[in-house]
Amino acid sequence: MRKILIGFVVVAVIAVAAYFRFHHAKPPVEAAYAANREVTVWSTTAQVRSPVATANFGEPLGIMSRYGDQVQVRTATGIVGWVSEHDLLSAEFWQKAKDLDSTASALPIEAHGHTRVLSNLHLDPGRDSARIRQVNKGVPIELFERRVEVVPPPASSPTSSPASPPASSSASTPAKLEAPAAAPAAAATNAKKEDWWLVRAHLPDQTTMSGWIIGRFIDLDVPAPLPDYASSAGMRIVAWFELNRVSDDAGDAKPQYLVVGDRGAEGQPCDFTLMRVFTWSTQRERYETAFVESDVCGKLPVKLTPATAPGGDASFTFEELSGGAPEQRLYRMHQTIVRRIRQGGAPGGKPASHKKRLMPPSHGPTSAGGAKHK
Repeated sequence: MRKILIGFVVVAVIAVAAYFRFHHAKPPVEAAYAANREVTVWSTTAQVRSPVATANFGEPLGIMSRYGDQVQVRTATGIVGWVSEHDLLSAEFWQKAKDLDSTASALPIEAHGHTRVLSNLHLDPGRDSARIRQVNKGVPIELFERRVEVVPPPASSPTSSPASPPASSSASTPAKLEAPAAAPAAAATNAKKEDWWLVRAHLPDQTTMSGWIIGRFIDLDVPAPLPDYASSAGMRIVAWFELNRVSDDAGDAKPQYLVVGDRGAEGQPCDFTLMRVFTWSTQRERYETAFVESDVCGKLPVKLTPATAPGGDASFTFEELSGGAPEQRLYRMHQTIVRRIRQGGAPGGKPASHKKRLMPPSHGPTSAGGAKHK
């Protein structure tokens, strides 16, 4: 009986200790979030150590104490261990990333694509901007907005280091994939420039995360046969939009497209300078170029009002910058005719396809009248 009583007391003491350990533990000093796809929580800061938990990207962690660049954290399940400071994002930085994701979700989608290589999502455009996270090659993305940034010169000395992220000292971001930048140099007219895109990445764990990514790290998922037609015109596609659909002889719905793009290298001041509308010819069973305009300086987004019925009228508008002051341009498509609608609702003269012509591939689109463009 005495042994049973002693055993009961021991069990009670252990239970009380466990209760106070997990329910009345010291509150964390501040909050942080896991900065990598997987963050290992270690038992100690010593060289001989063992993993006690794993935190996935974005998982909340409570900071308990610090020792150099090592941080003692507590997971949501109550496990306490140590991680590197570089494996954490501060609560302030995490909120900025969530706000950016909310902003992107409210913007119209200009194009779809996927990451060409292992890529970094940044909080702002620019290589010296803080990194939110890395995404693997082949991750589907949606594109919203383009910015042009000057490519920073190479670091001039071994001591140069990338700028720290705009977060409190409680947490930082991991090293960036892109080359670190030295101190900004004076702007030069011949400085190399590059495109950055605000994108939303659809991650393998069924979550999304938005951020800025270098444009050449993206492959666009342009629907066939648009790449061939654009290539024949020397056009680098920037965005495309489905205006309406028409039925072919087999009864299948064929989309009709507006395509906008540019010529030359990245870093151009205009988001796009070329526009094409491709319509489906039931008679010839191929796409034809119904509209061409090659003298614009367009700014995204292109705001589309698609047709409400098969083959119905559609319209689109965008901001045009070639005149100095921004100007809203409106175009309307009726059947295969696209016209610019000027202020007051008056059509803007003949369709642009009568003015501008392009050379299609041998199997490519022709004009709406049947004659191949030059």
